[in-house]
Amino acid sequence: MDNRFVVLESFQLVADAEILKLKLESEGIPVFLKDANIMQAEPFIATATGGVKVLVEKEDFLRANAVYDALRQYALDKDGNPVTCPNCKATRSERYFKREKLRYRLFPFLEPPRYRCTQCGMITAAGS
Repeated sequence: MDNRFVVLESFQLVADAEILKLKLESEGIPVFLKDANIMQAEPFIATATGGVKVLVEKEDFLRANAVYDALRQYALDKDGNPVTCPNCKATRSERYFKREKLRYRLFPFLEPPRYRCTQCGMITAAGS
């Protein structure tokens, strides 16, 4: 892989990566999707490939990340307040799926909620 590209984000679904790609391209940022064809042919190997990677050029990374941050929907608790990271106190967490058991791989909405802080990367369970 050419080292002038960096991974902005990776997604388990091709559609999510495509939405981000379209938004970034509308802002004039060139985007490449890595492993999208593999994911479309064999969607059950998402964990093995690391998902669909959204690649941008290094010089566009900060601008692309700002566009992505404006587009993201961060996790909310049951009262509608942003989930706060217990480590860094940031309110920019996303839902995280561990998918350890087969039933959670097939039905991820049954998995108990966990959150990953986009600032420090800490993973916490709901109510922690």
